[in-house]
Amino acid sequence: MSTDWELFLDPYIQAVSELKVKFRGIRKQYQKQGMSSPIEFVTARVKSVESILKKAKTRMMNMEHLEKEMQDIAGLRIMVQFVEDIQAVLNLLRLRQDFKIVYERDYITNKKVSGYRSYHLVIEYPVQTLQGEKKILAEVQLRTLAMNFWATIEHSLNYKYKGAIPEDLKMRLKHSAETAHLLDQEMSEIREEIQEAQRLIEPIRKNREELDDDFKWY
Repeated sequence: MSTDWELFLDPYIQAVSELKVKFRGIRKQYQKQGMSSPIEFVTARVKSVESILKKAKTRMMNMEHLEKEMQDIAGLRIMVQFVEDIQAVLNLLRLRQDFKIVYERDYITNKKVSGYRSYHLVIEYPVQTLQGEKKILAEVQLRTLAMNFWATIEHSLNYKYKGAIPEDLKMRLKHSAETAHLLDQEMSEIREEIQEAQRLIEPIRKNREELDDDFKWY
């Protein structure tokens, strides 16, 4: 298969750019109404050609069917402070008319063996191009800050050990995943106190710079 990768990836880049603005817009709407936003921040990326080829080879995907078989070429992460916020964001996304949710995977209720927790959605998003509308698939991950910290560390170790993390380190990761889960539970217990304090400092928070758009994730 001979692929013009720039042409192939352009709709994904456009989709990520548009969705990032829309998801960040949800947060701004909450702020303007003086309400606590369930969204803390949003990051996004489009897979590199190298990553696409590596995953396609590992999963033995048909290169002719990449657009359907590889559902995370475009990816967004919505970070929240509290576990309860994940359901709040889910409710908002399920009501939207500008994209269709294809399926959902709950790795919070049903954590992975490694200890990984997150909520995944695959959405079908219509991109407007010169050739007309093109529907592409994008993955949206919902995580608390604690879940994201753990997952980022676990990914780094997987990369270092090429997927074969030593058993003793695996056990430590599992233990730390449970520690992160306990932290989320503790934060939920004092959620109202935290949100009240944050409302007091919100004018200061509004002046902070946006997180780096080039935030890298897998």
